[in-house]
Amino acid sequence: MLGTAWDYQDHAAEFLAALETLEEAGIAVCNPSSLVRWNMDKRYLLDLESKGARIIPTVWANNPGLADIEQALDRFGCETIVVKRQVGAGGLGQHLFSRGSMPAGDWTMGRAAMIQPFLPSIKDEGELSFVFIDGRFSHAIRKTAAGGEYRIQSLYGGKETKFTPQPEDISQAASVVAAMPGGAPLYARIDLIRDVAGHLMVMEAEAIEPFLYPVQGPELGEAIASAIASRL
Repeated sequence: MLGTAWDYQDHAAEFLAALETLEEAGIAVCNPSSLVRWNMDKRYLLDLESKGARIIPTVWANNPGLADIEQALDRFGCETIVVKRQVGAGGLGQHLFSRGSMPAGDWTMGRAAMIQPFLPSIKDEGELSFVFIDGRFSHAIRKTAAGGEYRIQSLYGGKETKFTPQPEDISQAASVVAAMPGGAPLYARIDLIRDVAGHLMVMEAEAIEPFLYPVQGPELGEAIASAIASRL
């Protein structure tokens, strides 16, 4: 099982090569390198969208600069946007720009990125995470940002609390898991956020090294053990 491989985004080729070496040696890897490869670049969201998932409107850019930020603001008709790494994790390397706080004229991201409108629900309702083990829903967590911050990760002061989602929300998250390639993954976490119309949108579908919030899901260990045993 993949553990705390939380620097894979900076060593992607080495990380994939190590996984493939294990698989070539006949060692079962969960989640498998084929799924990890698909999941590493956030362009997988386009694949999910083609299968019916709602995703946040996104501009994909190889190395965005000021002009890309200006164009994205106009395209989305919004005041604030978020720029994220296409291969990234943990909210690291993100930028938040608004019409009143733009990057310098010579600024560039320095890597492939995704540009999205900032959704205010991240500060209100927060991000909703749905944990699935072997394709079955386990538990859900609401992640909220600290005051004056928009990133919900604990690294930035964010908090996580267990919550009970509506059946239709669980169903929507489950449809995202079902759309992932290769059948039901051993584990996955689907992160959703509401747009201004109240629709849940896929922020990320995490199948590499997602934190699965065992404190908020006390039956998680037993569920994973059972799923592993059924695969052996």
